[in-house]
Amino acid sequence: MDVSVSIVCDDMLMVDFGNHPQANLRVRALWALLQDSPMMPGVSPVAGMNCLAFMLEPDVTETMDLDALAHEIRGLAESSLKKSPVVGRTLEIPVCYDARFAPDLDRVAKHCGLAAKEVIRLHVSGRYTAQLIGFLPGFAYMGGLAQVLNVPRLDTPRPKVPAGALGITGTQCAIYPTASPGGWNLIGRCPLVLFDTAKESPCLIQLGDTVRFFSISVDEFNRLWSAR
Repeated sequence: MDVSVSIVCDDMLMVDFGNHPQANLRVRALWALLQDSPMMPGVSPVAGMNCLAFMLEPDVTETMDLDALAHEIRGLAESSLKKSPVVGRTLEIPVCYDARFAPDLDRVAKHCGLAAKEVIRLHVSGRYTAQLIGFLPGFAYMGGLAQVLNVPRLDTPRPKVPAGALGITGTQCAIYPTASPGGWNLIGRCPLVLFDTAKESPCLIQLGDTVRFFSISVDEFNRLWSAR
């Protein structure tokens, strides 16, 4: 495969795996390589879904030939094609699917031609891979949602989605780490802290992690929430 590396602007280079049939796997493989062999100071990789950006600090842009840096990055990207992607942890995460936490569950069930309890069963039976951390700090885009649960985003996003809300759209699910606007279909809520700056690794779910969900009661949700 011919790896595409472009100078996007004066302070960013981009590796694009968009034409690769397993683009996100290739991004995570390059990310793994960069964890083992970090770039020079002042060059910070940022993983996307199908691409990986390299953000450059002023000291780099002022002293280094960007074409030479792009050539170095292309070599790393080509080496990563032979490397396995990040193999993260396996996490078991609780979710309460009670109606008070799942305003879109019935509509999702109707859209999919299923009973609400079948939507829940399918969701907890899945295994999800964190393909991207973005949108908000700690917001993990997790691929692997059952095809039958493929639903579009809301036509009009909610102005405020509560922290811990579990949303689905397309082939992905995600948990909102903090209250924010959002347009995903909400089918449950998680009581755990998803992003904590006091921790060495602030994101509970990290790139490459495998996630499984299990259902909890409202009482258990309230107990875990109060213990945060």
